[in-house]
Amino acid sequence: MVLTKADFTKRLDELRTGELDSLTVTPDQFFYFQQAFMDYETRKRIVGEAATDGVVVYHYATDN
Repeated sequence: MVLTKADFTKRLDELRTGELDSLTVTPDQFFYFQQAFMDYETRKRIVGEAATDGVVVYHYATDN
């Protein structure tokens, strides 16, 4: 399944609201994720942690 910028924007919203605990992005998805990420208003709270094989797992940092 190919995810679009709109799909990743929705997932970033779900991270922000707590519906998702984390978001895993593979290298082949990164182009569309990056587009959504750069336009996302609170992107500075989205933190990524590198995994293996170019995979990055993102979570939303809260004040708590």
